[in-house]
Amino acid sequence: MNILVLDDEKEIADLVELYMKNENYNVFKFYDSKSAIDCINKQKIDLAILDVMIKDINGLEVCRKIREKGLNFPIIMLTAKIEDKDKIEGLTVRSR
Repeated sequence: MNILVLDDEKEIADLVELYMKNENYNVFKFYDSKSAIDCINKQKIDLAILDVMIKDINGLEVCRKIREKGLNFPIIMLTAKIEDKDKIEGLTVRSR
């Protein structure tokens, strides 16, 4: 199983990668959205773990780009946001 991890906080991305590799998953780890999107265009991804508040292209927009490509693999959003409106936005992201 190929897992994409996107987080601009190196410590978090490294920790998620460590846990996933300990479970024998193949991990593609990125600290910026553009590199992650490039990987999605080239690799078969089975699961994405995305930071919502990443500095370049936010995780919600990356999620939207994934769905616009017709890719339907599960996506887990990492976020410190707690507002209901943020949760609803994350759960309802679709292509435009």
